[in-house]
Amino acid sequence: MSRTETLPDCGAEGAARGGEHDLADLTAQELSELAHQAETDATEAENLAAAARARAQRLRQGQSGVAGAVPRRLVSRRLRLGRRRIVALAALLCAAALLAVSGYMVKTQQDIQADQRNRAEFVAAAKQVVVTLMSIDFNDPQESVQQIVDNSTDPFRAEFQGAADDFIKVAKDAKVTTKAAANAAAVASVTADSAVVLVSASSTVTNEAGVNEEPRHWRLTVDLKREGDQIKMAKVEFVP
Repeated sequence: MSRTETLPDCGAEGAARGGEHDLADLTAQELSELAHQAETDATEAENLAAAARARAQRLRQGQSGVAGAVPRRLVSRRLRLGRRRIVALAALLCAAALLAVSGYMVKTQQDIQADQRNRAEFVAAAKQVVVTLMSIDFNDPQESVQQIVDNSTDPFRAEFQGAADDFIKVAKDAKVTTKAAANAAAVASVTADSAVVLVSASSTVTNEAGVNEEPRHWRLTVDLKREGDQIKMAKVEFVP
């Protein structure tokens, strides 16, 4: 048998044994220093691992914050837009309400003014027809009768025309002139085309010799109607 065949393969085992022999050759102080160095390296490795974990966590939190910031900004923007729309709508509603109130006030004022003008026209017409009715000149009674007819309408006009001849005869026979004045008037009721007006009047009678009698005072209820642009007497009653 050759020598090489009898020698065993002991490389790894020899290395291990060599390491054991190396550690065995170290002193206690050297072994302590070696253990301390190993602990220091392990601590540094743990610190690096902890730092890596902390950084990874911060990165994850940062990404989550960025991802959540966009929806929050969108929600905030939508809320602002919603508030602006509400404010704009409220402003439009207020403007519409103000316009409606202003229009109503203007219309009401116009109606009041129109009613006042209407009443004033009927009051003036009532005074005039009373003066015409009660003013008679025996020197020209036909003219007095014609003025009464021109300022009256049916049913009064038809009734008066039927008695016009008798009226003229009485005026001539009495030989007096009567002058009337309307002292006051008030509207009892009124529409756009008719009214009932109370009139307070007085009349003075002068005979042929020019002697004036004491004034007489009268109260009349006059019914008036519009005919075109003119207001005429439709009925008259003397009130006690």
